[in-house]
Amino acid sequence: MNNFFSGIMQELLNLLPAVPAILWAISFHEFCHAWAACRLGDTTARDYGRLTLNPLAHFDVWGLVCMFLFKSGWAKPVPIDTRNFRKPRRDIVIISLAGVTGNIITAVAAGLLIRALARFAPAMFYTNYGLQLVLLSFVAINLNFALFNLLPVPPLDGSRLILMLLPPSALRAAYNMERYGFIILLALIYLGVADRVLLPISRWAMRLIIG
Repeated sequence: MNNFFSGIMQELLNLLPAVPAILWAISFHEFCHAWAACRLGDTTARDYGRLTLNPLAHFDVWGLVCMFLFKSGWAKPVPIDTRNFRKPRRDIVIISLAGVTGNIITAVAAGLLIRALARFAPAMFYTNYGLQLVLLSFVAINLNFALFNLLPVPPLDGSRLILMLLPPSALRAAYNMERYGFIILLALIYLGVADRVLLPISRWAMRLIIG
């Protein structure tokens, strides 16, 4: 029993460096969606309090659990009203890509900081294990969050991109699939399919960013 609780405590301690990165990845991702929607003429997200970096406004319980357990997850979708857009199909694509772009920018910024510290302050950087873990978490988690959200499964951003590319005759079937999106996501995560697809891309991007 003591070994069991010791294992749990060790897992929780291992998660601590990832907490700031997880909170930021979710909050900034959804903030970028809301900001892009406002810039394109739809204030629905702002009116619902989603134009904020407050993570409490964006959390989806199961998405957050998956983020902590599997480093891949999702947030509560930002509400939009396509009637407010001048070019709905184009604008939905822009909004869908805005969140992913925000995560990638964060990962690159953290990677550049790692490179700068390693070059100009190596003694401080390499002796500060906690700082290394936090910065590496910002790179890895934001990359994983961006890549995972590009999967074409509702409610992820990739599903919106696919909808914009489908012919009208296929839209009804696609919309009917949305009710099963949550189950499909959990299955992809639990069976490790998402990892097998995304992990090679994530590792390549990590090497590219960090060097």
